[in-house]
Amino acid sequence: MIPIRTCQEIDKMREAGFILAGIMDVLEKLVRPNLATQELDRAALAAMAEKKVRSAFKGYHGYPANICVSVNEEVVHGIPGKRRLAEGDIVSIDIGIELDGFYSDMAKTFAVGKISDQKQRLIDAARASLDCSIEKMKPGNRLFDVSNAVQSYVEQRGFSVVRDFVGHGIGRELHEEPQIPNYGTAGKGSVLKDGMVFAIEPMINAGSWEVEILQDGWTAVTVDRKASAHFEHTVAISNGATIVLTKK
Repeated sequence: MIPIRTCQEIDKMREAGFILAGIMDVLEKLVRPNLATQELDRAALAAMAEKKVRSAFKGYHGYPANICVSVNEEVVHGIPGKRRLAEGDIVSIDIGIELDGFYSDMAKTFAVGKISDQKQRLIDAARASLDCSIEKMKPGNRLFDVSNAVQSYVEQRGFSVVRDFVGHGIGRELHEEPQIPNYGTAGKGSVLKDGMVFAIEPMINAGSWEVEILQDGWTAVTVDRKASAHFEHTVAISNGATIVLTKK
């Protein structure tokens, strides 16, 4: 069963999403060559404390940090540490927070200084594919209309869609039903209805879609070690309208 949220619950999630978008803005301004990824984690923790919200990731199934920071070939779940960003890198920052029992989740990929044309095209395609999928999140559409929108946009541009990780429902838990793949056949899946809230998150690779997990047990990387980009918004359907909750 896909949870249905009341207007009041969605309003609380919108409040959390607004705060989360502000935290992401703070981190975006810090991204630069020679920055240690753990500095992004510390800045995120300070911003969360200031806004009186809690990291949804710290301790989740044992995850050791407050946010995920994934560089270049790292797809998702990169653990912030001593690694320093370098000119030409791309870095994906994934953040989840909890406010008064409700969760919000978002991710963005940023250029570190001047990047290659291919990496820029990858980022642009991932961002645009998220926009395309959000446009399909309307009452009466099907779940896999959202999924297919990502796949169609990305593959037409020569990139691939990660299969091993998917979007998800979100609300009183960080991960709720349904799972939302970024690939699939349009017209299939559950009918979308008012009150549904999804975290839609395309993960797009420059090469093969295949990934593997590093020895830390968390960091997912592309098998061919080509770059990956990740974008995510928490999105609700309310009173027939599509609302991006993680936006200022």
